[in-house]
This record gives sequence, C-alpha cells and structure tokens, in this order.
Amino acid sequence: MPLPYTLKALPRSLQATVFMALAMLFFTSMGIFIRLAAEELHALEIVFFRNFLALLLMAPWILRQGIGVMYTRRLGLYSFRALINLIGMAAGFTAITMIPLAEFTALGFTAPLWTTLGAWFFLSERVQGRRIVAVAVGFVGVMVVLQPGFSAISMGSALALLHASFIAGTTLIVKRLTGTERPAAIVAYMVLMQAPLALIPALFVWQWPTLMTWVWLWCLAGVATLGHIFWTRAVRMAEVTQLQPLEFIRLPIAGLFAFVVFAEVPTLWTWVGGIVIFVATALVTRAEVTASR
Repeated sequence: MPLPYTLKALPRSLQATVFMALAMLFFTSMGIFIRLAAEELHALEIVFFRNFLALLLMAPWILRQGIGVMYTRRLGLYSFRALINLIGMAAGFTAITMIPLAEFTALGFTAPLWTTLGAWFFLSERVQGRRIVAVAVGFVGVMVVLQPGFSAISMGSALALLHASFIAGTTLIVKRLTGTERPAAIVAYMVLMQAPLALIPALFVWQWPTLMTWVWLWCLAGVATLGHIFWTRAVRMAEVTQLQPLEFIRLPIAGLFAFVVFAEVPTLWTWVGGIVIFVATALVTRAEVTASR
C-alpha cells in the first residue's frame, strides 16, 4: 500500500504515530462487526470468515507483487504465530459477544503485563524494580474492572484476559519478523495459515450467513486487514514506548461505538480500571525498553 505524498513528507516518527492511530481505530471497530455478525453466527465461524475473507482481500496484492514476495526463511516462526494468534482470536471474538465492548477493551490493555510475566516464568528473565510494581498496579486495575467479591467474574471476562495473554505473545513474534519481513507479507502469511486452521472448529457450528451478515463479515475482514497493515508498519518504524500510549484511544473509541450502535454505557469502574491498567502497561513498556538498552 503506497503512502500518500503528504504522509511521506512527514518525519518517520510522525508517520508511525499516524499509522498506529489508524490501526487502533480499525482494531476497535472490529468489535462492532463481530457483535453484529454474532447475532446470527457462532464466534468460531466468525473467526474463520475473518481470516478467509481477509485472504481474499490480500490475494490481489500477492498476485500483483508476484509469488516471490512471499519468500521467507522464517516459516516456523510464522506457523507458531498463526497458531497462538488463532487461539487468542477465538477467545477474543467469543468474549466480545459476552461482555460490554469497553470492558473487553480495558482488559485488553493487560497484554504487556502478560508479556512480562511470560518472560519471567518461561524465559527465566529477571523481573524486578519498576516492572514488578507496574505489573502489580496493572492487576489492581484488572480487579477494579472485574470487581471480584461484588460481582461474579464472567466467562467473557476470563476469555478477554486469555485473549490479551495470547496477543502479547504474537506481538513479540511480529516485532521479530519485522526485522526481515515486509509488513504486508506478515499479514498475508497470518491469514494464509489461519484460514485453514480456523475452518476445522468452524465446521462443527456451521451455518450459512444471510446477506446482511455477509456485509458485516466483509467489513470485519476489511478493517482487520487494514488495522494489521497499519499496525505492522508502525511497529517497524518506531519504538514501542512511542507507540504504546496511543493504544489508550481504543477505550474512548470503543465506548463511543458501543453507545451509538448498541446503546451500551460503560461503567465508571471500567473507565477507572482501564486507566489504571493502561498506566501500568505504559510503565512496563518503558521499563522493558530501558532494560533491553
């Protein structure tokens, strides 16, 4: 996707900011189309169509560039990314059909916290100082959103947290891939591998969409594909600490979209907890970059 001349003229860091803001807009709008499609289809079937239709959208780009653009020596990493991303996607799509969109978005901010915990438990990485404090604060924010003891923790909330933990893993993989791979190729490989994998569970709950649901599915595939392309470009062009604060715009966007389309009004605790989680993830991200340097 070529850049407009006016965007090319901007500093590289500002281009990354624009790409990230657009990615957050598109990613947040996915929840609306998932919820609309879920009025008729099971979440697992929506996951399949999201990947299959995105593959159809990417096909002209692949044909125009030539099959050689898909050449890679990192097929194993692509495959692992597809598997864990598909699990996270299935959990996330199901959660969106069960809990308010703003709550899902707020819990999604925990992804960097899960990244830190994963590095601690599975990679034996030392986690201390500000990162420990930030992770603790982040999970206080989760408790604020979920309010355990005052209301039962729902299956939807648990799936939203599972989604965030798997997305944290895919983020690390994509950051490694951007060192050698083209952004559009990363997105193309994602849908190319995930579509056949997603078809297997979808067959158990299959029913053909109506005309209106097809519209929602195509919209979902379109905004998801654009979101991943813009997000991958942003990650390739700028430091994580520069981009991470922009993720917070997902919460007001989600609240606005959900109110307009579904008349959902986010609770005060969703806003407060979301802000606490976001501040904690910003601290974790900055600490991670400082430690790596």
